[in-house]
Amino acid sequence: MLQQVLSIINKEVKLEWRNKTAFNSIVLYLVSTIFICYLSFNVKTGQMQAVTWNALFWIIIVFANINGVAKSFLQEGEGRMLYYYTLCKPQVILSGKLIFNILLSVLIAIIGFVVYAIILGNPVVNHVYFLLTILLASIGFAGILTLVSGIVSKANNSTALLAVLSFPILLPILMIAIRLSKNAIDGIDASLMNEKLFTLLSVDAVVIATAYLLFPFIWRS
Repeated sequence: MLQQVLSIINKEVKLEWRNKTAFNSIVLYLVSTIFICYLSFNVKTGQMQAVTWNALFWIIIVFANINGVAKSFLQEGEGRMLYYYTLCKPQVILSGKLIFNILLSVLIAIIGFVVYAIILGNPVVNHVYFLLTILLASIGFAGILTLVSGIVSKANNSTALLAVLSFPILLPILMIAIRLSKNAIDGIDASLMNEKLFTLLSVDAVVIATAYLLFPFIWRS
């Protein structure tokens, strides 16, 4: 099973590497959106209010994830899905897709944070907790978008359904991440942030467990 999961991950990496326009478009989206925010607010580096800085950052990261991570199952044709069905269990497919999407989501968030900090300044005081928030939020985003991608891949109007179904489910993780990152920006004592970090970790665990419970039924359909 582990070998099959690694094969799925390897396939996803090779496809992403060959189709460089996909990842490049995500990077272009991040850079252009951040630069447009810079021009719109007409601020110098480091002068934007922390609340505005934090809100804009997470808006950009969420939609970058929807554009980049959510295509997981949408790019698979029916013939390839049938081929997978004859080779391995649905848990193997989900594991390979999920691990790859987590790595991609984390990479998107890190690149977004670096570019965002360079253009609009970096008001974060506690970088350790801010990066932990990015990591846990990225895991949750990847889990939700992978499952939703698997669901809407069975529908005809997949792109429209993807946006409609994914955003409401992403809201709880997004709200916790916004509060945690605001605390990291303000430099609040770490002991006061541990509980919210544990809450975010628990939500991630529930999301991933739900994906593993539901995906076999989606796969059979």
